[in-house]
Amino acid sequence: MKVRFPRKSSILLNMNAQEIRITYLKFFADRGHVVIPRARLVPDNDPTTLFTGSGMQPLLPFLLGEAHPDGVRLVDSQTCLRAQDIEEVGDNRHTTFFEMLGNWSLGDYFKAEQLPWFWEFPDLTTRTFPD
Repeated sequence: MKVRFPRKSSILLNMNAQEIRITYLKFFADRGHVVIPRARLVPDNDPTTLFTGSGMQPLLPFLLGEAHPDGVRLVDSQTCLRAQDIEEVGDNRHTTFFEMLGNWSLGDYFKAEQLPWFWEFPDLTTRTFPD
């Protein structure tokens, strides 16, 4: 998947969804992750579900040990649809259609490497946190 990246990041609060997505994908691509295409919203080969309901769902076979063709460091943007709590939609905790950004290590790195990125992304990339 070829992704065009912005030359400079903007402040997160002034970014639209596409800018946040591209900046996130670039951040992890710069750290050795392969940007993988999103899976279909209606899964092809999963009789257990009608819709893709989480970012990890399309990657489940690989998270359980199957080798991914693109390697062990992946990053993606996955559209999701959830209907199990449809009657609760509209408050600040329940949504039906949304996008999840995910970085994935398939046995390559763990918390010690990942946790600093959780601070680095908003701080250095988007300047969300004060100095």
